[in-house]
Amino acid sequence: MEIAMHTWMRPEPIDVTLERLAACGYDGVEIMGEPRRFHIPSVKAKLEQLNLKCYGSVTVTLAGRDIIHADSYLREMTVAYMNEVCDMVDTLGGTIITLVPSEVGKVVPMADPETEWNWAVESIRAVADYASRYPKMRIGIEPLNRFETNFINRHDQALRLMEDVGRSNVGVVLDAFHLHIEEKDMFQAILNSRAHLVDFHVADNNRRPCGDGSIDWPRVISTLKQAGYAGPIAVEFVVPPDRSPLAEREEEDTIASETERKFIRDHGSDLISDARYTRYTQACINHLRASGA
Repeated sequence: MEIAMHTWMRPEPIDVTLERLAACGYDGVEIMGEPRRFHIPSVKAKLEQLNLKCYGSVTVTLAGRDIIHADSYLREMTVAYMNEVCDMVDTLGGTIITLVPSEVGKVVPMADPETEWNWAVESIRAVADYASRYPKMRIGIEPLNRFETNFINRHDQALRLMEDVGRSNVGVVLDAFHLHIEEKDMFQAILNSRAHLVDFHVADNNRRPCGDGSIDWPRVISTLKQAGYAGPIAVEFVVPPDRSPLAEREEEDTIASETERKFIRDHGSDLISDARYTRYTQACINHLRASGA
């Protein structure tokens, strides 16, 4: 199976990220959904130089990006932003847009459930219609756990939203970390989504690298194969901060804006050194390969 890694978890020059992934044996990348942050032709050239693929991107739903926001202007701007992500992914040769509907960390509704649902359907249809100009592009709705969003936490909810959107280029994206928290049976959730599974993200039950928690990774891999999943496995671990005397002491060696720091901390992580991040990146792919990927 092909193994990629997301880039949003560590603010650093994209060349540094890509060189690390190539050195660790990854097949490619799922680039942070920030089209205006990158010089896209340079990223494309670097991918080609390192023989890496860009499989797609994940929308970064910071404050002000939310397709179920009560402000219609913000919903429209979020759709426009997601359309830009589609353009970036196509230019880089990718075919996957992981769509996170609401601002990460927003757990209080702004309207009744029916209204928010209709806002989501309307907005995702708009993104899907825009993405249809790229024949191979697929959009996957990703459920997140209840502590990160109050909207779409389980695979069955994502499948229903997909059905209501009613576009053939829309499916679902599952993440082992979120599945472990929210699903009665994470393996059955994978099988239930089989025909519509656009992408699959991985981190262990504690959101650390695969193999550093309790998830049965050989069973996850075999279930994906049983489901006929032919897409990439996208690594997306974040390491929880340790502020106790047990912490591994080190100096930060990355520059991050306050917005980037907030986004990472909203995911229960913090900045760590390049050496430790590289060690985790290597250990994660090694464990996935040893588990049958």
